[in-house]
Amino acid sequence: MLYQIYEMQRAMVEPFADFAQAASKFYNNPHSVFSQVPMAQRMAAGFNLMYRLGKDYEKPEFDLHNVEVNGVDVTIRERVEVDKPFCELRRFKRFSDDPETLDLMLSQPVVLIVAPLSGHYATLLRDTVQSMLGGHKVYITDWKNARVVPLSEGEFHLDDYVNYVQEFIRYLQGRYGQCHVVSVCQPTVPVLAAVSLMASRGEVTPLSMTMMGGPIDARRSPTAVNNLAETRSYEWFENNVIYEVPNNYPGAGRRVYPGFLQYSGFVAMNPDRHANSHYDYFKDLIKGDEASAEHHRKFYDEYNAVLDMDADYYLETIATVFQEYKLVKGIWEVKNEQGKPELVRPQDIRNTALLTVEGELDDISGAGQTRAAHDLCAGIAAEARHHIEVQGAGHYGIFSGSRWRKTVYPQVRDFILSHQPASATAASAAGHLSSVSDDGAELESHEAHADKPAKTAKTGENSALAQKGRGSYRARA
Repeated sequence: MLYQIYEMQRAMVEPFADFAQAASKFYNNPHSVFSQVPMAQRMAAGFNLMYRLGKDYEKPEFDLHNVEVNGVDVTIRERVEVDKPFCELRRFKRFSDDPETLDLMLSQPVVLIVAPLSGHYATLLRDTVQSMLGGHKVYITDWKNARVVPLSEGEFHLDDYVNYVQEFIRYLQGRYGQCHVVSVCQPTVPVLAAVSLMASRGEVTPLSMTMMGGPIDARRSPTAVNNLAETRSYEWFENNVIYEVPNNYPGAGRRVYPGFLQYSGFVAMNPDRHANSHYDYFKDLIKGDEASAEHHRKFYDEYNAVLDMDADYYLETIATVFQEYKLVKGIWEVKNEQGKPELVRPQDIRNTALLTVEGELDDISGAGQTRAAHDLCAGIAAEARHHIEVQGAGHYGIFSGSRWRKTVYPQVRDFILSHQPASATAASAAGHLSSVSDDGAELESHEAHADKPAKTAKTGENSALAQKGRGSYRARA
């Protein structure tokens, strides 16, 4: 019933939020008589804050249209390459009409960014993607809101997450020959499992994997998140935070961990910080500091947009990662796509370099939790393993903001490049004279694979067809 009560409350608040938005515009518009009354600026600011506190936040867009590559402005076209029931593999394809820039882009590494499925959308990593686009071909996992996935699509388990990651890695390997993987927060665990299983089967594994702020070993430096999972039983979570999606959504009847509960937990961790942030926003509006106000809006447009998680996936993550510590104890078995259980053995990984990143002040994944991956991946040579601790950075600071751009990203970029073999670069650049995009090999050396990805992807244009008839470097708008 809680989900239905929340929906009723949201429906009741919506008209008041709309009224507050209109009132704010009346008091703020210089052509309105309301803007001439005493304290009009304060009234406008107050109504604007009321509107933002009451409005419904939908999934944001990545909104990445251009990026700078080696000092040249490059066009970005976003598209879905693989469409799964619970996730889209989203690509940010770069186009340029500058021959030198195109040559550079064609030689750059392919990176799969595995975004967290922990309450927020993949757009939370917008800053991560934008930075990576300057030196890499970038793909990202864009997880779907479980409330819009019909029951006919079946259940979604933690094992399915691991299998999705493996499928995406194989897709990129089939397209480019190799790839690198970057995981942020929650997906560090399933990504390590995915690469481990591939290694145990003798499959080709990614050239490198970068793990940032994730609970590989949640026993180390436990945080409030870890303590909650430890002090409550599996049954408590199932009985108190799992609800059915209401009838007004496509996923009606699906058991989920609602996004609004996850959001409440996020805010409850730092209530004073959020209260002060909203008060600062109110003062910025009064002062006319539009830059600071816009910064606040962009952050909370992202932070307040949350998604529901399938109940099976959520509960299994709680049990596997935060209660039973199956990965670090060596007892985690994952069912493959054929339903056969396979033991996760990180020690079998030998040909994938490992980089871990932690924030000094991370209050979600404590110190040492991500670094534990080095102890598990004993088969990786010492010279192929590296760890970064970002001084003064919290959880979000290691993948977003100035510390990410100035401190973390340059080291991640250099690590990936140091494990990018010349043969992979040459293969990526093959056939580039026929294309205007960052993977010109589609037309020549990869043309034979054109039908292969099409069997996997439900959406996304065929790149070879899209490029046909473009004999020069000139990109079409």
